[in-house]
Amino acid sequence: LYVSEPDSFDSISIVGNPQQRERIAGSAHFVDETKLETFEYNDIHRVLSEVPGVYVRGEDGYGLRPNIGLRGASSDRSSKLTLMEDGVLLGPAPYAAPAAYYFPLTTRMTGVEVFKGPASVKYGPNTIGGALNLQTRSIPKEHQFGLDVSGGADSFLKAHSFWGLRKKNWGVLFEGVRLQTNGFKELDGGGNTGFEKNEFMGKARYNTDPAADVYHQFDLKLGYSTESSNETYLGLSQADFDENPYRRYIASQKGNMSWYRSQVQLRYTLAADQYDVRVTAYRNDFNRDWTKLNGFGSGPTLPEILKYPNEGQKSVFFAILRGEEDSNGSAQGLVVGSNLRDFVSQGVEVVTHFDLDWINALQQRVELGARLHIDGIRRDHSAQTYLMQSKQMVADGEKAFTLQNSGDARSIALHLHDEIRYADLLVTPGIRTEFIHTDYEDRMTGTKSSNDTVAILPGIGLHYQLNSWLGVLGGVHRGFSPVAPGQSNDVEPELSLNYEGGLGAAWEKTNVELIGFFNDYSNLTSVCTLSSGCPLERLTEQFNAGAVQVYGAETALSQQFNLPMDIRLATEITYTLTLSSFVSDLIGNPRFGDVTAGDELPYVPKHQASGRINIGQDDWNLALAIKYLGEMRDIAGTGEIDELERIPGNTVIDAAASYTIAEHYKLYLKVDNLTANEYAVSLRPYGLRPGRPLQVFGGLKIDLGE
Repeated sequence: LYVSEPDSFDSISIVGNPQQRERIAGSAHFVDETKLETFEYNDIHRVLSEVPGVYVRGEDGYGLRPNIGLRGASSDRSSKLTLMEDGVLLGPAPYAAPAAYYFPLTTRMTGVEVFKGPASVKYGPNTIGGALNLQTRSIPKEHQFGLDVSGGADSFLKAHSFWGLRKKNWGVLFEGVRLQTNGFKELDGGGNTGFEKNEFMGKARYNTDPAADVYHQFDLKLGYSTESSNETYLGLSQADFDENPYRRYIASQKGNMSWYRSQVQLRYTLAADQYDVRVTAYRNDFNRDWTKLNGFGSGPTLPEILKYPNEGQKSVFFAILRGEEDSNGSAQGLVVGSNLRDFVSQGVEVVTHFDLDWINALQQRVELGARLHIDGIRRDHSAQTYLMQSKQMVADGEKAFTLQNSGDARSIALHLHDEIRYADLLVTPGIRTEFIHTDYEDRMTGTKSSNDTVAILPGIGLHYQLNSWLGVLGGVHRGFSPVAPGQSNDVEPELSLNYEGGLGAAWEKTNVELIGFFNDYSNLTSVCTLSSGCPLERLTEQFNAGAVQVYGAETALSQQFNLPMDIRLATEITYTLTLSSFVSDLIGNPRFGDVTAGDELPYVPKHQASGRINIGQDDWNLALAIKYLGEMRDIAGTGEIDELERIPGNTVIDAAASYTIAEHYKLYLKVDNLTANEYAVSLRPYGLRPGRPLQVFGGLKIDLGE
């Protein structure tokens, strides 16, 4: 039979299943549950910083709204990669507004899969960088209960529990997580700078006898999440950052993001001897309201003030930000925006696989897929002016709408992926076709527009096993990122030709991977978002940035040792080299500024590396993780980076220890940023933002049953 266990169709896997990994002729990485639990990370940035070819730009220190890029693709709000949970698109509106203001709690995941290469054409719409798939907990095989409670610095608390049960033909799972902290930043005048997050998930299944000629499985998945975080986009000047990187100006006291998200997913699976069919219907609703400082009533912008805080009139506005001077009229008033947005993402996807066995040495597996997807965003942005008076922000005038628009997208996506294996050669040709229709309405002016796009995205990967321990790979595919609704007619989709080639070696307990990549953009695009530092009047606009080349190398090495007294030692090292270059000049781009051919992309480090070492026995474990991120540019340029446009490189060391005190009961201790390194992660959007300081956490885990 095609399926031997119901678990085969529980969480859709790109690379997590070893059998699936052998079918991929390209670069793929899997972070399993054991690795995720070693450091008990709640921040996806810290997890992905150990994966070669992945770039992350920090923001709040907790990874609440991740900025993830693959192989040089823009990391801003993770909008240039395909984000999935259990194989289903997870973004609020992946086509109409792909910025990932929602991201599930990492502590709830049991696997993280990263794919870069030609097979990413299966997982659009964004095939520029690749795909990221998060695996949630499976319904247990029998009965299981788990509890994880921890606490630590800044009144941090985590409470995570799950319970599941399975009988012969049915199973259920319930899971809930709460995270809360007062935050590590110090707001002038006092106040909470932390967050509260809750996530709940339920799964139910009914399946027929796996030993029958035809197998049927019905799955229901429900989810509900909430967040309230006292976050701001306002950073610090260089001088204030040097004095105390964890300070927050009093002008950010109104900052708060609140959202809720609901999730419904139905899946039917049929499997027989040589084929399977999977039908998935899904709907995600997301509502968010972010209140934050946008700037002043008139005068210089926040980036200008924080870059040159002692220059002319900028010094007056800077003093108001810090509460050292009062506002003198509405021109010096603090404009606080409330960005209310409603999102919906829904669709139906059908995927089928079938095997063709021609001769003993030639095997073929074909995947056909079709997806009808509809998503949209409704923006209702407003602004309220406040006057700084005796270190308090006092409302001045009435709140007024500044932006009211709606964007909708409908798409039909078809893909064909073929796996042809002949002896030691694997060839994986594939093609994806996207038919996208978008509608846009500016509800303040009454203007409407629509657009249609057809994208044909081919790709092919090759893998040849030279001998029992050494294989070589290569591939090429077309990268694509669609145009958002409401853009001018001259804005083109982001397009590239992406190449990769390399080798992989596995001998006993040694694994080595070396891959080179070259992404040749015929048109790079940029989208104005507040998180990228764009001016308010150009918010949501998309721009052509012309031809760009991004190229480099990714390496990964892992080695395991068996030591005396049944002690196990495991080491891992990764390194990524990335070079980039604009091919032509660019004038007046709100994201990149004035660009000269040869300039490098901002927020793409040339060098980054990580190392991990684990040593332990069955009942104890010690681990150390070292992450290095090279310096980055805040704006495009070449040569030595100006100090006011430079994010210095940093090295962060995390440590963790665990001890099983009794069967099913484990204590753990972890230290983030062991050396108390003070470092900046970004200059966007308004001033320097710090990484997380040294923090210590301890917890107890209980795992009963399975």
